Amino acid sequence: MIVAGFGFRAGASVFSLISAYQQAREGAPPVTHLATPADKAALLAELGNLLDLPLIAVPPGQLAQVSTLTASTAAQAARGVGSVAEASALAAFDDDAATLAGPRHISRDRMATCAIALGVSA
Repeated sequence: MIVAGFGFRAGASVFSLISAYQQAREGAPPVTHLATPADKAALLAELGNLLDLPLIAVPPGQLAQVSTLTASTAAQAARGVGSVAEASALAAFDDDAATLAGPRHISRDRMATCAIALGVSA
């Protein structure tokens, strides 16, 4: 399983998500799932439909339990985690064996972030 995790602001659009996604997946293996906090899943579901990829809605409380490469003060204040995108990608896995392909990528309009996590079998 290869998961693209997302974090995004309230005013983000599907185009914001696509911008961050395209940057994050450069050089990464093909993504099999999308992930974001459950309370933000509606917008990401639109992208999932466009890409024909399933969505994993991560319980928001699960995010703070995940270590991230990025330490964003905004994400820390809002969600208690260094990067919502990185934490969402990692939290989509049932175990601690997943790793990030790299730090999150920010959309051109700075409204969304995306990070790719790889499972053991990836």
